[in-house]
Amino acid sequence: MKAGVLQGMLRDLPMAPLSAIVSGTALILAPHADDESLGCGGLIAACCAAGHPPIVVILTDGVGSHPHSHAWPAPRLRAQRQHEAQHAVSCLGLVPERLIFLNLPDTRVPHEEVMFDQVVRELARLSKSHGCAVVLAPWRADPHCDHEAAWKMAVALRQSCGLRVLAYPVWGWLIPAETEVDHERPTGMRLDIAPFRAAKARAVGMYESQYGNLITDDPTGFSLPKELLEALITDFEVFVDP
Repeated sequence: MKAGVLQGMLRDLPMAPLSAIVSGTALILAPHADDESLGCGGLIAACCAAGHPPIVVILTDGVGSHPHSHAWPAPRLRAQRQHEAQHAVSCLGLVPERLIFLNLPDTRVPHEEVMFDQVVRELARLSKSHGCAVVLAPWRADPHCDHEAAWKMAVALRQSCGLRVLAYPVWGWLIPAETEVDHERPTGMRLDIAPFRAAKARAVGMYESQYGNLITDDPTGFSLPKELLEALITDFEVFVDP
């Protein structure tokens, strides 16, 4: 299927109430600090407003965004990314105690074997201790290794804990339209986040290290593309069934 056709199908998924997407407490897996706000910031805000705030787990330390910066070595950048995430989720109504950092190496989240199993066991412990019924992870078609690993962890949690799995697209929105994507016709739903769009935009704006203005001594450093922000800061969010 062409990526452009698939993206159009995602945008045409039916609207559903929050209760049809999340019942009870959700476990949200974010490969990097900012994915939670970009992909499901509106859902996080809606859950908090409804009185059942999610558990948000940031998998990586985020230091891969500016690997050649001398002013921002890994420990300083790691602290900055965590600081930004705490401010971001507060914009969405989430208290700091429900934000968890695993500090796995950026761009090297495990996909299998011993470390993968250890992370899944920790996520299973968190889901059980907080009574989670659903896990949200990046869409399996997102073209990023850490996003793919997070999706695999969600599938493993479904197998080990019986959690329902839903996926939220992030980088999948930017796949060139003519690219062939190995994906069947998507099923799922959209959530109307118009009441929370401004809060989501504020949350994403907290990630100043990712906009290219804060860290200026690494010409290879990452900067959030305008096209990604335009695709994700809208009046709805997409949640795909596996």
